[in-house]
Amino acid sequence: MKVTLSVIKADVGGLAGHSRVHPDLKNEARLVLENARDEGKIIDFYVTAVGDDLQLIITHNKGEGSPEIHKMAWDAFIKATEVAKKLKLYGAGQDLLKDSFSGNLKGMGPGVAEMEFEERKSEPVAIFMMDKTEPGAFNLPIYKIFADPFNTAGLVIDPNMHHGFDFEIWDVIGKKAVTLHSPDEIYDILALIGSKGRYVIKRVYPGKENKHLPHEPVAVVSTDKLQEIAGKYVGKDDPVAIVRAQAGLPAMGEVLEPFAYPHLVSGWMRGSHNGPIMPVSEKDATPSRFDGPPRVIGLGFQLSEGRLVGPADLLGDVAFDNARRLALEITDYIRRMGPFEPHRLPDEEMEYTTLNEVRNKLSNRFRDL
Repeated sequence: MKVTLSVIKADVGGLAGHSRVHPDLKNEARLVLENARDEGKIIDFYVTAVGDDLQLIITHNKGEGSPEIHKMAWDAFIKATEVAKKLKLYGAGQDLLKDSFSGNLKGMGPGVAEMEFEERKSEPVAIFMMDKTEPGAFNLPIYKIFADPFNTAGLVIDPNMHHGFDFEIWDVIGKKAVTLHSPDEIYDILALIGSKGRYVIKRVYPGKENKHLPHEPVAVVSTDKLQEIAGKYVGKDDPVAIVRAQAGLPAMGEVLEPFAYPHLVSGWMRGSHNGPIMPVSEKDATPSRFDGPPRVIGLGFQLSEGRLVGPADLLGDVAFDNARRLALEITDYIRRMGPFEPHRLPDEEMEYTTLNEVRNKLSNRFRDL
């Protein structure tokens, strides 16, 4: 059967600053989605949180960009925001940048990753959710999953994967997109996605020569940039991603392997610092130190006629303990740099932060050299 898997997130209020989501907000969202499921509007759902972001995982058969599904998610966020305001939670409704729903969540603040595909005989999926960082934080792990044979052994030993994968890359500043194929265009792919603040992997597809899999998305990342929408810093983007696994695709263990390396990402405190992305369990997705370090959780599901079987807390396993320890060592090291680059982001990435207010205040005190 054709199924659509949608992951929609928004920061609608944090408990104790930007640390976590109050349980009452999750309960309010669940009520909205439970009613939708009972009325047959959706197939299934799961509600969770990462840091101060409320996360809605929804299955349905209405396709990508469905106004009905997006309106339902918007309503859930509005209901949760009402509770957040009553509780005086921090930044209540922060990611809801528009006053009313306008048919689609694009450009309204919430982050969206969704894909429509034919459910296979067995359909394992991993849903990754990050806090305190930007969409480009997924560039390295998604690349390694689908293009790096040192990460994904199947690229070498599984003949069904030898046709490679197509990477749809978005220029989120220039508002353009390009599709490049791996392995033959790997150098071109890397030339772009290494600039993670501008070029972001949006989708991955099986290569067009692949006769074993339909040309449907096998990975998708939310690419919503809050600063581009609001014109100022209103919080970091906190992206989400969906990755399908097994049977001609990377095995689940290969999908998880990149997160054993806590690579540096942009965001963290005030959206203005570089730091390690730390893989954690669902219960530990509560950033605290310097509002961080940035976190990622991975929930695994099996789809059964659209029903979400699970989740498995994929990154909570002890196999990622060393990655967590290394992330904390990197945190200790880079925090000692305080306001100096490269801990603080370079100037071009600070344009939307409150640093500009400081510069403006000093502007008339500068003199020509």
